[in-house]
Amino acid sequence: MSDKKPIPFLDLKAQQARIASDLRRRLDTVLEHCQFILGPEVRELEAELARFCGAKHCVSVSSGTDALQIAMMAEDIGRGDAVFLPAFTYTATAEVPLLLGATPVFVDVDPRTFQIDPAHLTQRIEEVRAAGKLRPRAIVGVDLFGQPADWPALVDIARRNDLFLLDDLAQSFGASLHGKMLGSQADATATSFFPSKPLGAYGDGGALFTESEERADLFRSLRTHGEGKTRYEVLRTGMNGRLDSIQAAVLLAKLAVFPEELRARERIARTYDQRLGNAVTTPKRVPDSTSAWAIYAILLPDEAARDRTQAALRADGVPTAIYYPRPLHRQPAYSAQHDGAALPVSEDLATRILALPIHPDLTDEDVERICTAVLATV
Repeated sequence: MSDKKPIPFLDLKAQQARIASDLRRRLDTVLEHCQFILGPEVRELEAELARFCGAKHCVSVSSGTDALQIAMMAEDIGRGDAVFLPAFTYTATAEVPLLLGATPVFVDVDPRTFQIDPAHLTQRIEEVRAAGKLRPRAIVGVDLFGQPADWPALVDIARRNDLFLLDDLAQSFGASLHGKMLGSQADATATSFFPSKPLGAYGDGGALFTESEERADLFRSLRTHGEGKTRYEVLRTGMNGRLDSIQAAVLLAKLAVFPEELRARERIARTYDQRLGNAVTTPKRVPDSTSAWAIYAILLPDEAARDRTQAALRADGVPTAIYYPRPLHRQPAYSAQHDGAALPVSEDLATRILALPIHPDLTDEDVERICTAVLATV
């Protein structure tokens, strides 16, 4: 075992020290006014988030999962509906359609960018339509690991097939495609502020973005028990999906340094590219884009090589993580819903992928130590 000090996979303490003054000021303000839910910080945050990503409307909610659910509830997605989504992503993306009675239809991903494969998506829509058991209703494009999905292609597919298009931006708030920040590419965009995200709260939180005022009003109603113009006017079945003022205060303090942190993540990613690119398979950049680098994932030759590398790095005090060890269609919760379609890329990635630390408070020495440890094992 190495006697070196372990490198944190995520260092929220270091980040907190950098923003301590503004963070404390904002938290004290909340404690003073005592408007703990949907207080003035929430409205300020919504305006700042919309401005940051260039969306017309932002509606904050209690989590990224609730953002997905509210977006689908607003479209009346439910029993008999097919929702197309990548097999290689976090469970929340598939969980929500099932909770609403719909059926997730799993689509394979690109082997190098890890984003949903538009060609396979088109094929899956045709297969579901031909089978005649489900109504194609929606596509969820996931911006995985910080990079954008192929939004021009997804928009074209959605329009040709008359499908609702939802952007799952949970891992990639702060990324851009073709010179435009993510947040307005789809009919609606859902993001997460889970603490490990590039822009993370100190608890759960999320937001919805849309260009439609009608959708924004519906999202606000659904997040607050379906209420109308007054608290006790109930127009529809909703949920309790509101954001706490304390979490909004935390996010406002973090948003002030977010652009600087995105630049730091990009600098670290480029160092990884340069130092490791000849030894392992590093992430392929989506053309004409920027990444939020929530996760920097390398590919090893096979599962045995990954196990050896992970064990060696652990012994050297370098943490790693596997996103994801099993594609969704192979998870017990979803296997019964899967129609048996082959998804070889997602299955292969699950056996070879390994995530390295990437956060703004990694020092140059930390990054060099991580690179040296990886190179020593391959």
